[in-house]
Amino acid sequence: MAADRIIAGFDGSEPGRAAAHWAAREAVRQGLALEVLLAGSREPDRTPTAEANALRVLFPGLDVRVARAPDDPVAALAAASERAVLLVLGSRGLGSLRGFLTGSVSQRVLGAAHCPVVLVRAAAGGDARAEGPRGVTAGVDLAHPCDPVLDLAFRTAARRGDPLTVVHAWGPPAGNEYLHFGAVGGLEHQLAADARRALDTALAPWLERHPELPVSTEVLMGHAGITLVDAAAGTGLLVIGARRHHRPMGAHLGPVAHAVIHHATCPLAVVPLH
Repeated sequence: MAADRIIAGFDGSEPGRAAAHWAAREAVRQGLALEVLLAGSREPDRTPTAEANALRVLFPGLDVRVARAPDDPVAALAAASERAVLLVLGSRGLGSLRGFLTGSVSQRVLGAAHCPVVLVRAAAGGDARAEGPRGVTAGVDLAHPCDPVLDLAFRTAARRGDPLTVVHAWGPPAGNEYLHFGAVGGLEHQLAADARRALDTALAPWLERHPELPVSTEVLMGHAGITLVDAAAGTGLLVIGARRHHRPMGAHLGPVAHAVIHHATCPLAVVPLH
């Protein structure tokens, strides 16, 4: 089945509502249908049908569909991602993920999804209908292909008419991991210049495709997870890539993606990298 909709995983919680509203706004922007999916056997206080009806009132003309999957939430959400352009889930609080993102469930969904997964936090006491901050930030790892991350970030910023900031965090070169950041010393300017050139090279074709888009770049020395969380504070969306590490217990994400997922306060798009 071709990916032709945005799917919001719904569990009746406030984070689930925030995710559904975020997904609805994005579906309007992209001219796509929205599917509100109740995955798992638990019946929430607010049914997906009631939530869908509320979204139809708030977003007139939006094609809102309701689906139920009584299977294991991870299996249901992973299967749903095959027909989705984006899979949107709610999360709650720093370092504490609830609803669909309880314990190992979050890692298993992110490790199994076929499309980008957007995690939306519910602001304490906030209105789930609020548009939120503007701007898109993309975190890229220049040691690996980053085109899928840049593709989503550039298209999203262009569609919203928002500025884009591309961030690359660098540390000691490969083979010199024994150097802690404070010991880089006189190498700092050379390493920063090398990272800047590599980032400019990676961005060149994307800047040609989107000449109208205001794009800024940041090359920052530091641990990537911490650096990205700090750089994205106050932005409307942070986009990162996640490489999957396949183990006997299933696919797992790397430490940078894991840190950002647990500590970023803005909506976060996690792009699967194969």
